[in-house]
Amino acid sequence: MKLMRANKVAVAISKGVGFLRRQQRNWKVTVARTSLRTLIYKTVFPYQSVYTMGLGATATQLGIVNTVGMGIAGLLSPFTGWLIDRIGTKTIYLIGIGLLAVSYLTYGMAQNWTIIIVAMVAYWLGDSTSIHSCGTVCANSLANEDRATGMSFCETLAAGLLGMAGPMIGALLIASFGGVNVESIRPLFFISLLATIGTFFLILTQLSNQKWKNKDEGKSGLFGGLSQLFKQGHNLKRWVVIASVGWLPMGMILPFTQVFAYEVKGANQYILGAMVAGSALIPLVFGIPLGRLADKIGRKKVLYFIAPLFWVSNLILVWAPGSGFLIAAGILQGFFFIYSTIAGAMGVELVPPEHMGRWLGIMRFFRLLLAAGVAYLAGIIWDHIGPQYVFLIAVGLDICIRIPLLIGMPETLGLMDER
Repeated sequence: MKLMRANKVAVAISKGVGFLRRQQRNWKVTVARTSLRTLIYKTVFPYQSVYTMGLGATATQLGIVNTVGMGIAGLLSPFTGWLIDRIGTKTIYLIGIGLLAVSYLTYGMAQNWTIIIVAMVAYWLGDSTSIHSCGTVCANSLANEDRATGMSFCETLAAGLLGMAGPMIGALLIASFGGVNVESIRPLFFISLLATIGTFFLILTQLSNQKWKNKDEGKSGLFGGLSQLFKQGHNLKRWVVIASVGWLPMGMILPFTQVFAYEVKGANQYILGAMVAGSALIPLVFGIPLGRLADKIGRKKVLYFIAPLFWVSNLILVWAPGSGFLIAAGILQGFFFIYSTIAGAMGVELVPPEHMGRWLGIMRFFRLLLAAGVAYLAGIIWDHIGPQYVFLIAVGLDICIRIPLLIGMPETLGLMDER
């Protein structure tokens, strides 16, 4: 029995090594950068909204901060995608990382909540642009039969392993600086600034400026290219709605989860850190297996299984009578990241590689604008109806809109090979 288990482990390791060896260098570089980005972000994320409200913002004003940041980033996303398709990913990638550095610097220097608007605009512009570039490299570097696995590998390493380390580091630093307050949180942003500069030089020195061109495309402009994209794709408009509703948690749930746990449930820095670290446990344990399953049986079947688990996380958060339940809610929240990864694999399989930058730009345009709108709405709901309804309404929208539309989508596994 032990010999059989040892053989299975050896086979699994061999397959994993073989998978990594056959992937392109650009994919490996962007996995490394994305992983470091997650470590940096997850160090400060548990305290980001608490910091903003500590500088004097109400929940509605916190919603406004997120609305402005995501809205501006969303408006520029199609232009970013068009530029990526025209000039390649590297320059755009570096601009995005540079804006992230500006964001962390502004956060660290902020003396009142209104300055956080500038920091959040820089953050969402930088994060959206750099992830857009990363997503284009990832989508076009992976073979169809490896795509969900490859994207899940990145999610497992980034949101999983390093996503757990980041909150732990942050909690220890906050405790050593004096607990959850503005002045104890402030140094985390300067630490994040230095680490972000390091990722800038990683991309500058290691990533090539690969382009994917269609020889028949000509020199179409931004809007002409977008029109051409929708004419060539199938079910793209339906998927835009699905992807946009799937991103509602970015504006309606994630910015308010830690504040809810801190202000309503009385969580301290260790519980806040444990919730975010717990959300990284799910991608770490289940990211690659579920990604591999999606590459075998199809994306939709796996998505149907994952979605209810994220709904349950929000119900537990609202009901939680103690810190253990808050951590359980945080752990189950990790299924959102796996869902987003597998849905992302499904989304990129709807268009050819030469249109990938624009397609990702269109999706980010609608996703960020919708998330921006609901972030403001969530703040109003929090202040005038009740904090718990922010999470309950988000779950209801997902059940009533996204899942019915997903049922009507064709399975995309193998779709690119048919072209």
